[in-house]
Amino acid sequence: MNNSRIGEMNTLLVGLDAACFPVLEPLFDDGELPTLHKIFSAGVAAPLESQIPPWTASAWPSLYTGMNPGKHGVFDFLTFDGYDWTVINGSHIRERTLWELLDYHGYSSVVVNTPVTHPCRAFDGALIPGYTAPENPKCHPEGILDDVREAIGEYRVYPRDPSPDDSAASETYCELIRMRGEAFRYLVDRFEPDFGFIQFQQTDTVFHERPGDLDSVRDIYVEVDKQLEAILDAYQPKNVLVVSDHGIGEYTGYDFRVNEYLRRHGFVKSVNGGKGMPTWASVRDSKLRAGIESESVEPTVGVKLMQLVARTGLTSQRLGALLRRLGLDEFVTSRISSEIISAGTQQVDFENSLAYMRSRTELGIRINLEGREPHGVVSESEYESVRQELIKLLSSATDPDGNPVFDEVSPRETYFDGPKESDAVDVVTIPRDFDQFLSAVLTETVFGEPTEPWNHKLHGIVAAVGEDIDTEAHLEDAHLFDIAPTVLATFGLEADERMDGTVLPIVESVGTAAYPALDPAEVTMTTDSNVEERLANLGYIE
Repeated sequence: MNNSRIGEMNTLLVGLDAACFPVLEPLFDDGELPTLHKIFSAGVAAPLESQIPPWTASAWPSLYTGMNPGKHGVFDFLTFDGYDWTVINGSHIRERTLWELLDYHGYSSVVVNTPVTHPCRAFDGALIPGYTAPENPKCHPEGILDDVREAIGEYRVYPRDPSPDDSAASETYCELIRMRGEAFRYLVDRFEPDFGFIQFQQTDTVFHERPGDLDSVRDIYVEVDKQLEAILDAYQPKNVLVVSDHGIGEYTGYDFRVNEYLRRHGFVKSVNGGKGMPTWASVRDSKLRAGIESESVEPTVGVKLMQLVARTGLTSQRLGALLRRLGLDEFVTSRISSEIISAGTQQVDFENSLAYMRSRTELGIRINLEGREPHGVVSESEYESVRQELIKLLSSATDPDGNPVFDEVSPRETYFDGPKESDAVDVVTIPRDFDQFLSAVLTETVFGEPTEPWNHKLHGIVAAVGEDIDTEAHLEDAHLFDIAPTVLATFGLEADERMDGTVLPIVESVGTAAYPALDPAEVTMTTDSNVEERLANLGYIE
């Protein structure tokens, strides 16, 4: 067993959200990232295939549990109860994390900024949660965030000003990266962990908030490289792994409005000015800012009026088209609250539809099944025939250039397996080359320009170097699920036999073992509206 020496970090895991070779290689060639480049050149590196769906909120839990979403339980940024939703959080993770498995074997960990880790579960070490946590999260151990702030100054989960028009956006991003590095070093000094895990989110955020701003991309990666250099110099971990949850790239295909397409083929019903699926726009301007749950928010007089107008057929979409023709769309929308605009939109009537896309980042279609959904209209006996009809229809969808919209349309069990499988979509839709932007909104047309010019790609990266790393090994077909068992192997520990990944050939495997079942805490609701606003600003909630 590769027991780490007292005071020595055995393994450091560095998470770079959305990192991939097309982004890194030009920076390597320009000499901008000496620390990262040394890891990649002196060690072993390869593309890392992500999971389906390849989005932050589900992919990071898959990476640090080694299991698919059907087991750990997180499929998207949102979780659904019937037709209602809430933002996911750490209480939705129903499997042990890497640091909890290490704790089971007597090893300690420091974890900083890892997504979907709030609220925290107890383990030997310290954790400051990342993405989807509130701005002032409860950390582990209790009170540690106050200690961090006293030691290093300000510490934030999200940027001070996420505005894409901010001329100082690059510095705002880099400020967060410095906070991550300084907090991590403070905690490592204090806890002397065997395992360290630090994640940097801004390497992804910049592409969503400032698409095409390669100067900011460079600035962010240069700051990440500086922080990584300081960590390596201070602690000299035996093994270092650099990983990402997915890649990123420019989208040159089309916006494909899935629910609009399904509506035209009889699967989706729509409602003017109705409740529909809650959207961020209807939540952001409501009393949620005061901590009131979305279901209990009473519509304002303006909202009620807009709903009445929409029911006559004069929806926000139709008004928007008229305003665009008159060149007044930006002037008017800047003076009307998004809550009122949303109230007037034509929405999916989830209760009366046969099937629909709930959230675009789920990458799939949910059937309105009787006995499962509150107002299901598809009987169990019809379920499979409806599902096959959907698969056939979507498989045949072509864009305006005559190319298939999807690379694959499959039943959910092709990708998901486990006790939480029933929470997944029923039909999985894989956009062609991850170059088609899927949207769940209803509009006047099925196709349009990509809503976001840069978005996620299927392949990220993995790189490793260290005493226990075989740098002569080949990493073909490395998968996101393989990271957790590989990290455990650097400690000489068996992987959980239920993990979907296997130990990468860079480390000697010691097999698998049956671990006691996790008794997770009760699921809690995410009520912080700022979390939802961050997701909306990044395009994850439409």
